[in-house]
Amino acid sequence: MKLIRVFFLALLLLASPFLLVARGHSDSDAEVSDSVEESSDLGIVGEDIQDYGDGSFSPAPGVDTVCLFPKNSAKVIAAGEESELLVGVKNDGDSSITVIAIKASVHLPFDHSLLVQNLTAQAFNNATVPASAQATFPYIFAVSKYLQPGTFDLVGTIIYEIDQNPYQSTFYNGTIEVVEAGGFLSVESVFLITLGIALLFLFGLWVHGQIQHLSKKTKRAPKVEIGTKTTDASMDEWLQGFHYFLSFAKVVSYSDKAFVGLGLCWLWKLMIERAYVTIKFSKNFQPV
Repeated sequence: MKLIRVFFLALLLLASPFLLVARGHSDSDAEVSDSVEESSDLGIVGEDIQDYGDGSFSPAPGVDTVCLFPKNSAKVIAAGEESELLVGVKNDGDSSITVIAIKASVHLPFDHSLLVQNLTAQAFNNATVPASAQATFPYIFAVSKYLQPGTFDLVGTIIYEIDQNPYQSTFYNGTIEVVEAGGFLSVESVFLITLGIALLFLFGLWVHGQIQHLSKKTKRAPKVEIGTKTTDASMDEWLQGFHYFLSFAKVVSYSDKAFVGLGLCWLWKLMIERAYVTIKFSKNFQPV
């Protein structure tokens, strides 16, 4: 079945230049060929076109339709700009088909009950497809320029009459990609790129801070022992007192710097004397 549809589509493309279905002829005289009737008003909305409203009709048996985007195989639609598709109709029935109009609508892909936009319907005058014949009809449409870029579903329908009974067939029900017109990058793309750069910048700052934090830990000066490893409890108390005094000196005001300097000198003198006594005691001590 798929091969038949592909063959039918290829046949329509090859035969489209020779089909007597056109968008606007100035001739008022119509010529009848062996397969298709030519009209002077085809593709132009007529005042006497019957309005079927939003009614839904069933497809007629023996009528097959196909759709082709001739200049846009990727189905990328620029918002606010006209796009064209071709609708192929093959009539395998016993009666002629009178094509009334082609219409389409845009829906959200996950739920077709959510209508995004009704596209302009294109009506045809005196467009008929005789029995055992085929024809191609153009449909030009444009989505709203305010439509947000993204993926949507396009549903296209062709309305026709057979023996004055209305029918309709869906020639396309698939995905289209809507993009902003006139620019390589959309607003959404610029926002996402800017957000990504900002996140990378923040991540770089965090990594830099972590590296500095680790380098400070590794560069801490080791504890310097004065004298030999043999110390007593009193020496530890002096060291703790000196460390506490340094911590206290960090929070004092500038007016007390002289007092802090004298205190540091006095404490340093006591520690040197205590270290000298400890070293001398350790040299003279002989275990029993």
